[in-house]
Amino acid sequence: MCARVLIAEDDKKQAELIRQYLEHAGHHTAVVHDGYSALDLVRQDPPDLLILDVMLPRLDGLQVCRILRRETDLPVLMLTARSTEDDLLHGLDLGADDYMTKPYSPRELMARIRTLLRRSDPAAAPGPRILRAGALTVDPVRHEVLLSGQLVVCTPGEFALLTILASQPGRVFTRQQLLELTRGSDQFIGGRIVDVHIGNLRRKIERNPRRPVLLVTVFGVGYKLEGTQRHRLQDGNHVT
Repeated sequence: MCARVLIAEDDKKQAELIRQYLEHAGHHTAVVHDGYSALDLVRQDPPDLLILDVMLPRLDGLQVCRILRRETDLPVLMLTARSTEDDLLHGLDLGADDYMTKPYSPRELMARIRTLLRRSDPAAAPGPRILRAGALTVDPVRHEVLLSGQLVVCTPGEFALLTILASQPGRVFTRQQLLELTRGSDQFIGGRIVDVHIGNLRRKIERNPRRPVLLVTVFGVGYKLEGTQRHRLQDGNHVT
């Protein structure tokens, strides 16, 4: 697919390299070198994907991501020289859909971009038009989530995960299964990315995220989406 990609990278050589790879793949690009410029351009002319460096001048990438997540579900791929797991999870917790540490290979970068664009393309969404699990409705074509008729704004990563869970309400998925089903063969980040997305989703769809009754954990196995309006502890296996 041909997409419009905004590159927010203060290293001009890195930005140019990314631009060349994207345009060689048939995408249209725009480049900015600071956080405020990234915010302005997204608001004026929203792209299909934002590649966002963490260490931007004036306004860093984490702040940009935090602000944008209040306004849009635009797919965000964060780039950083920081390599600790805490940094990675912090970026994801703010709403980034993916996170890459420098240095990285251009092939890996393009694989991540393809995955994000595919996940955020409603026309590419598999399965039935409408998915339902209790009060929750997931529309893969419109890329919408409704809870008791109220719109729930999800990032592309959260939406992809919720779509898989809603496709088989009541089924328990392991972290590895959720990674494979939402990210295909793109396995550069470990299973904790699933935990971060689950936590973010619970804050959006649960009355009490600390005692979830819709999106529950099955000890030692993984996660499931309850498929009925009624939620009860049955055999002590579930965390609520």
